[in-house]
Amino acid sequence: MLFPSPSRPRAIPRGLAGPTPRASRRLLPRPVALAAMCVLLATAAALLGPTGPARADDGADAGASSTPVRMVLVTSGLTWEDVSEETTPHLQCLAENAGVGAMNTTSTTVVSTKRQGEETLRTGFRGLAATAPSSAGVPNPPTDQLARIPGGTTEIDASEDVPVGRISAALDGDGAGDADSGVLLVDLGSATPSDLTALDERAGEVLDAAGGCAADSASGSAADSADLPRTLLVSVAATDPADPAAVETQGSIASRTAGLQVAMDTGRPGEALSSGSTHQNGLVVLTDVLPTVLESHGVEPTLTLPGQSFEGQDTRVDPQQLALDRSLAARLVDGASPPAFFSWLAFGAVGLVLLLITPLRRRDRARHAARSLLAIAPLCFPVALMSTLVPWWRAEHPALALTGVVWAGSAVLAAVVLAGPWRRSRFGPPGVAFGLVAGLILLESALGSPWQTGSPLGANAISGARFYGLSNHLFGMVLAGTLAALGCLFTRLRTPRARVIATVATGVVVSAACVAPSMGADFGSMLVCVPTFGLLALLVSGIPLRWWHVLGLYAAGAVAVVGVSVLDWLRPPASRSHLGRFIDDVLSGGLGTVVLRKLGQNLQMLVDYPGLALVVLAAVLGSVAILMPRRLHWRALEQLDEEHPSGRSVRIALVAGGWLGYAVNDTGPVLIAAVLGLGILALAAVLPAREDAPVGG
Repeated sequence: MLFPSPSRPRAIPRGLAGPTPRASRRLLPRPVALAAMCVLLATAAALLGPTGPARADDGADAGASSTPVRMVLVTSGLTWEDVSEETTPHLQCLAENAGVGAMNTTSTTVVSTKRQGEETLRTGFRGLAATAPSSAGVPNPPTDQLARIPGGTTEIDASEDVPVGRISAALDGDGAGDADSGVLLVDLGSATPSDLTALDERAGEVLDAAGGCAADSASGSAADSADLPRTLLVSVAATDPADPAAVETQGSIASRTAGLQVAMDTGRPGEALSSGSTHQNGLVVLTDVLPTVLESHGVEPTLTLPGQSFEGQDTRVDPQQLALDRSLAARLVDGASPPAFFSWLAFGAVGLVLLLITPLRRRDRARHAARSLLAIAPLCFPVALMSTLVPWWRAEHPALALTGVVWAGSAVLAAVVLAGPWRRSRFGPPGVAFGLVAGLILLESALGSPWQTGSPLGANAISGARFYGLSNHLFGMVLAGTLAALGCLFTRLRTPRARVIATVATGVVVSAACVAPSMGADFGSMLVCVPTFGLLALLVSGIPLRWWHVLGLYAAGAVAVVGVSVLDWLRPPASRSHLGRFIDDVLSGGLGTVVLRKLGQNLQMLVDYPGLALVVLAAVLGSVAILMPRRLHWRALEQLDEEHPSGRSVRIALVAGGWLGYAVNDTGPVLIAAVLGLGILALAAVLPAREDAPVGG
């Protein structure tokens, strides 16, 4: 027996003891059966539909992708805030006749450089192969995939003077329909605030030499234009420093602030660019450019590339306005988030202070106020995740606007938590609050992650960590919120059967939502959910826990996530999520590289960010504290266990799931901080005062 059964008859009043452990064996399916249920529901969820935004019309999409890209205009440091009719009329003209999107140019250094971006344009992998760390997964030596295009590539430097004759000659005699005529790469030079006009003039000369910025197409597609061939304009990096080696080797911040860059594709006029890499309208990645060019020429790369070709989406919002919104939100969100978060989380800090001051804790009103404040404190997290429902970045004072959005949404949820009929129980408001935290985060992912990009709780699009689904910190909140809500629910469920049914049903729903490619698309979550909820079900059932139970649950989680990943891999490449691409890595022999890269990232975080190492140490101490209240003489927690023995089962599952998540994810420190942070906050919200009656609130 790994843990003592928390449902001992001596800890529960005789009338509520429920069946004996032998009888309870008939109430709970074996761990394999539990896992099978998770697999079935997760599989069904995986087949619900494609990830991300609705796909464009198949016929139109096929027409655009089959039109060969003949010219790629390359610059750096150009954002959508720079493009306007007044400042850059030629670029604006091109934008009005092209599909547009904000583009992530993340590289292997803190700020991407033009030299890195130009190599990415040819190889499809981020950064310079010669200087990239082994954990980045960049093949070395690099392979120029553009060289595979029939006709090759022609490079023209137009960063100072535009060789109009060479550009016209390179494009003569082929129109837009010859797939064997190669690709023209034109370097426009870099964008600087003082040189935008000059950059625009050079772009105008190039476009005039190629046929003009406005494609003459009656059908609305640049493919039918007799003038400008299909052209891409991409800003391949945030900076073009005088000494790129200093940035690439030391990671120093260059003079210009990093941000999302400009991407245009005249093959998709009037549409918002998207891709299978982001599943977000108006947002693409630099690594998507090479697949777009290769696919347009019908060329297969020699390696499995991380990017996906551009897609076009019709949107209600003007595509250029959408790209600008993406850029502004990504640039402003980090500075606007702290006041929005900390101003609301201060309620939790006040609640903790009230509970720590003994004279106040003994007063009923102060104790009730403290518990209420602790219950509503985490409500800011799901509200912040969905804050892009309101365009706060357009306000004159974005930080103040974001704070107002978070406070308004959190206040509505707080009213639900504190005013419902459940307020009469000590466990009611916390249970509802933490259930809302987990449920709303899962709901946002289930809807295709339409709001998290550019939100304080989503991964910043500039860093490019993840554009959809559940990031590790979000999954940690979901796991902690769900277990906390179950712990509160168990105080109302008096039999092991009811607790097991609630645990299994909740675990199946959460597992499916977390792992389904059309929802959370989180590979590591299934490796955590099945063992965690299976462990909790065993503990509350009264069945003595054996080592083969633990191994069986973990094996079931691995089988489940591989099964869903294979189903995702069977979908078209543009519709695949991280799960299907993992199968691609395995089939191409990259499993070892993926595992080592994730382990290396997990450990490297502790080295690069000493604060996270302290967080992990605090998580270790917190885990020990909540599992050993008797040895630490934590009388309030002991009393809670005497009232409701199932609470200890929940804490065991919380700690086990949190540290398992730490082990199997590449940003484990962030996950364990979310799990233990919310878990301890929930525990503080339900702890009795030592003066409370044994079963009172």
